[in-house]
Amino acid sequence: MAQKIKINRLTNANVYLDGGSMLGRVESFNSPTVTAKMAEHKALGMMGTVEYFAGIDKMEGTVKWTAYYGDVMRKFANFFQPIRIQVRGSIEEYQGGGRTAQTPAVLFLTIQPKNFPGGNFVQHDNVELETSYGCTYMRLEVDGNVEMEIDVEANIYKVNGEDMLAAYRQNLGI
Repeated sequence: MAQKIKINRLTNANVYLDGGSMLGRVESFNSPTVTAKMAEHKALGMMGTVEYFAGIDKMEGTVKWTAYYGDVMRKFANFFQPIRIQVRGSIEEYQGGGRTAQTPAVLFLTIQPKNFPGGNFVQHDNVELETSYGCTYMRLEVDGNVEMEIDVEANIYKVNGEDMLAAYRQNLGI
């Protein structure tokens, strides 16, 4: 008997800013993409060139707001104060034509605002406001399991609970 295909869908989310719900205030949230910095290595006797992991590139993202919200925008106007963000969603699993499971997915971020939008004004249209940010901390939990965690300032990089930098920190004496 052929095995039925499992399909996961994550189609909506809610954003929390310093613990407060932004329900209805965020049009879209672009989370950071974790990108490895790679260092090229070539040497005599090697027939080619290779790249090796050398760190994590800067993490950045954007938030598009549905309108101007003073309490939120004041936080994004302070470029010296980090902001804690949670993005909470529900992964729906489908198999055999029906929904078979719902699993929580939570993204935790510590961000630094990088701009303050003045807005794009068009007659009869809602104002467009988008803020960009840099990210120093990111943790993704799915069904309570930590899939990935990066803390740039604390030299933490974990995948599925495994500390990828334990020996590195020990070798550096930190």
